[in-house]
Amino acid sequence: MGHPQKPLILITASTQSKGAEFGDLSISLSHCYAAAIAGAGGLPWVLPCLSQTNLLREALARADGVLLTGGDDVNPGLYAPDLPEGILATVDPEHPQRDLQELLLVEELFRQRKPLLAICRGMQILNVAFGGTLLADIPQQRPGGLNHRRSDKKDEPVHPVRVSPGSRLAKIVGGTYLDVNSSHHQAVDQTADLFQVTAVADDGIVEGMELKPDAENLHPYL
Repeated sequence: MGHPQKPLILITASTQSKGAEFGDLSISLSHCYAAAIAGAGGLPWVLPCLSQTNLLREALARADGVLLTGGDDVNPGLYAPDLPEGILATVDPEHPQRDLQELLLVEELFRQRKPLLAICRGMQILNVAFGGTLLADIPQQRPGGLNHRRSDKKDEPVHPVRVSPGSRLAKIVGGTYLDVNSSHHQAVDQTADLFQVTAVADDGIVEGMELKPDAENLHPYL
């Protein structure tokens, strides 16, 4: 008998203006994402930043799950087109094609009912995809809160998170308290109707959300 196939996991990536080979638009992704999936027994597949629906549809059909990663800011025009200039100036949506790709990917993913883990920006674009909103700049819109941009201590826990009892996350981590790190200046604000908040920092910033138990009544593909 042969070994069972490893689950194939699609991973989205950021873009950068000048790649190493030709100095042109390229994808950019921390090696840690793929390493974590491989370490958990999966087969990582980094998805090029292409927005052709037919390609995304076929890629998802072959995949066993999807990881939406962190990275670039989400374009405020998708959730808050009238932001004050002072807040808008802090936002850097480097390449809008990533927003488009991931919005199309989320729509097709729900149509095909594939498992999804959305991290940081991934959770934010997921919320926006279903009509939720974001805090475009945590320091200005939640003054006095925690510092959620601690890349200087990326391998160290820097603040606690409360996890909702009975949630999927609580079952996975085996408790209702986590010490975590943060590396984001945007965050989920108003949660889309499809989701419920299941992890919150001490300053009220949303750190985790899941489908509601009755989500199948709220979306045609569930």
